[in-house]
Amino acid sequence: MTVIDPDTQAGWVPEADAFETGSGSASGAADEAEEMPLSLRLSIADTLTLGNATCGFMAVYFTTTGILIPHLVGGGESGMARHSAATAVILMLCAAVFDLFDGIVARKLRSSPMGAELDNLSDLISFGLAPAYFVLVYGMVADDAHQKVSALAAIVVLLAVVLRLARFSCVTLKDGMFQGMPSPFGALTVVSIVLLELPFIPTLLAIIGTAWLMVSRVEYPKPRGTLAVAMLSWIVGAMGLLAAWAFDAPGGQLLLQTGCALQIVLAATIPLFATARRVNTFRDNRREARASAHLP
Repeated sequence: MTVIDPDTQAGWVPEADAFETGSGSASGAADEAEEMPLSLRLSIADTLTLGNATCGFMAVYFTTTGILIPHLVGGGESGMARHSAATAVILMLCAAVFDLFDGIVARKLRSSPMGAELDNLSDLISFGLAPAYFVLVYGMVADDAHQKVSALAAIVVLLAVVLRLARFSCVTLKDGMFQGMPSPFGALTVVSIVLLELPFIPTLLAIIGTAWLMVSRVEYPKPRGTLAVAMLSWIVGAMGLLAAWAFDAPGGQLLLQTGCALQIVLAATIPLFATARRVNTFRDNRREARASAHLP
C-alpha cells in the first residue's frame, strides 16, 4: 500500500507492505531503504524553519544573559538592558522573516512531510516562549512591575500561542485567511507593548488583550503578494528602529516608541476592520434574503 503525503505528494511504502511485496527478499529491504529516508529528508523550507527556531532560542538567551542575570547580580544598568533587549527583539523579527519565507519556499518547491510539524514547533519557540519570557523578565526588572502578575501574563501569552497553533493544525479555513491573530504578529505586538514602557496596569491589560486576539475568531489575511512585501518592509524598518535605539542614536528613543505605537495601533485596528467587514456582509445577506422573499 502506498501512502501519499497531502503536502508533498510524495509516496512512501510502510514496512509491512515492503516485506509483503518482496516476500522478505533483499529487494524489498532495498526498496524500503531507498524510499523511507526520502520522507525524512529536510527540504529547503525546513531549513528556514529551523532558522526560525534558532532565532527564538537565541532571543531567550540574550534576554537571560543581557537583561535578567545583570539585574539579579546587580552589575549592569537597571531596568531593561538596551542592547540585549534590542538584540532579543531583532532575533524575533528574524524568526518572523524565516517564518514568512519558509511558507513561500514550501509552496514553490517540495516540502517534506515534517514541514507542518517543524513549523508549529519552531513558532512555539520563537513566538510563544520567547515573547512570554520577555514579559516575565520585564516583570522582574521594571521598577513598577509585579513579578507574580507578570508571570501570569507570560503564561497567558504562552498558552494563547499553544492553543492557536493547535487549532491551526486541526481547523480548515478558507484560503488566504487566518483565524485569530497570527503568532508572529502577536509576538511582535507583545514586545512592542513592553518596549513602549507604559505604566504596569495598561501594559498588562494590553498584553492580555493581544493574547485574546490570538485565540479569537477574528480573520486575518495571510501575508502573500503585496501584503508579504509590506510585512517584510515593516520588519526591516523595525530592525532599523531597534538598532537606532540600541546605539543611542539621536531621536532613537522617540523613533522606537513611534514604531511600537504603530504596531499596537495596527494590531488594534485590524480586528475592527474585520468586524466591520463581517457586519456589512451580514447586512448584505439579509437584504438579499428580504429581496428574494418579496419576489413573486
